[in-house]
Amino acid sequence: MITGYLIGESLRPGAAFEPRGLRLRKVSRVDASATATAGQPALWTFVEWEADGDDIAGLAEAFAAALEPALGWYVDFDAGDERVVVFAGKVFRYLRGDAAGRAEAIAYGRSAGTPEHQLDWKE
Repeated sequence: MITGYLIGESLRPGAAFEPRGLRLRKVSRVDASATATAGQPALWTFVEWEADGDDIAGLAEAFAAALEPALGWYVDFDAGDERVVVFAGKVFRYLRGDAAGRAEAIAYGRSAGTPEHQLDWKE
């Protein structure tokens, strides 16, 4: 089972995100004004989801195609022993606990404009 969440505001305008087998778990609105940076909205919509683990690459590529490239938005999720971190047009997959794999994804996030304090996905 793959589980994760998407911040609704991270989707680029006009994006259609329709991966097969994705199931909605919960949708909630959060006041993110204390952590949002310039250009990010103060309210975020968290979409928690789950999927069966048979097409990790397809799911990651669907996220990569739908995310807004500005501001370094990303999606991260657990896929068994792997951690998957997806930015617009870029996918990182590494084994949980792999410091070098995590560092590579974080470095990319910095270069894409992700605020430092938001590069905090769980391991």
